[in-house]
Amino acid sequence: MDRRQKKTRQAIIDAFVKLLTKTSYEKISVKDIIDAADVGRSTFYSHFETKDDLARQICFELFDHIFSPVVPPCSTHNFSEMPQNTETRITHILYHLRDKREYYLGIINYDDGTLFLGFFRDYMLQNVSIKMSGSYDEYSQRVPEDFLINSLTSSFVGMIRWWLKNKMHPGPEVVAGYYMALINPAIAEFQTKGE
Repeated sequence: MDRRQKKTRQAIIDAFVKLLTKTSYEKISVKDIIDAADVGRSTFYSHFETKDDLARQICFELFDHIFSPVVPPCSTHNFSEMPQNTETRITHILYHLRDKREYYLGIINYDDGTLFLGFFRDYMLQNVSIKMSGSYDEYSQRVPEDFLINSLTSSFVGMIRWWLKNKMHPGPEVVAGYYMALINPAIAEFQTKGE
């Protein structure tokens, strides 16, 4: 993708995010996004198949950043020198949700979180494997990984919704600690496939 295409793609994303701050997800049409971004219909469709595809790509960029083996520093937080374990990754996601809430809240809140949950589950199934805690070896043989990922992603989205309802208090580290207390007995680590 050349510089002009990247700039156009970002303009579409920015227009969509700006619309999400004013309008609920379900009321935003592709035409609204095209008008706000000041691009043609064919330009939009050369970058994204649908509005849902645009939302999915926004979420996948976040997940790619979080689960990257090399995490670059961000302006409001720096996880680049921290161990890339499950708790760090969850904390990192929460920082992004807090710092760029306008990017993600409309997607998370739409359809009771089902859209975001689907994106997160799809990403996890495609890119993340789960290392079971040693005491759960027998358990891991009885529970398929896709079932486990589905359960974990559902509870993760539930945690995010609880956090949003509480106006993002307590902070990301504390909430990640709560979540880890729930999953630690079974899960040793989320790992990017291929690590």
